[in-house]
Amino acid sequence: MDMIIDPWFYAAAVPAVLLVGLSKGGFAGGLGILGVPMMALVISPLQAAGILLPILIVMDLMGVWAYRKSFHLKNLMIMVPGAAVGILIAALTASYLSDNFVRLLVGGIAVAFALDHWIGRRAAAAPKQVNRTKGTAWGAVGGFTSFVAHAGGPPFQIYMLPQKLDKKLYVGTSVMFFWAVNLIKVPPYAMLGQFEISNLSTSLMLMPLAPIGMWMGIKALDLIPEEPFYRFAYAALFLVGCKLLWDGATGTFM
Repeated sequence: MDMIIDPWFYAAAVPAVLLVGLSKGGFAGGLGILGVPMMALVISPLQAAGILLPILIVMDLMGVWAYRKSFHLKNLMIMVPGAAVGILIAALTASYLSDNFVRLLVGGIAVAFALDHWIGRRAAAAPKQVNRTKGTAWGAVGGFTSFVAHAGGPPFQIYMLPQKLDKKLYVGTSVMFFWAVNLIKVPPYAMLGQFEISNLSTSLMLMPLAPIGMWMGIKALDLIPEEPFYRFAYAALFLVGCKLLWDGATGTFM
């Protein structure tokens, strides 16, 4: 099968990949979650995840080099094994998950993430300590949601943000965590047929956008106020999530 040529797909995929690159480059950090929901408006969410994975790995390599000396090893040693368990569970159940169920899951994550941003964090509290039980549990949730929709950011943030690490240390830990998670996903994605010629050729077509998106993210930190971008991006995330919830619900119950 040849690569995807539907212009509507690229109308969704090009901004999606650029937004993921912006996020990986450090601008609007958590908004990389928007990639799969945007592409899932046009194709299957699982296929969207398969197309994005090689692109994410290229972005990860750039981030790993940039943050190779700045990451929290103890957290990684706790969260990565947990993520591997979550990925295994997702891989074993993937064949039983319908596209509509995945749309509901991805849409729910997107809406919840936007609402959490708007509602805001509670009053400042003392920094939390590394916790093996919580780290393993949230790592597993992150591995599962990352497998089905590259949406591991919210579970990672739920565990890591309360520790109030230095910004560079936090970002570096995030980069290393998702690099490991994305590499772990490669074998099960291959076994599920996500690296067929159609998906890989489409990934290659979109691949040049990876460094462009990351460069835009790095430059945007200096040139564009984050607040207006966040307002727009979270609004878009919420609307896309609502659309996926509607599509998943009507497809499942009607």
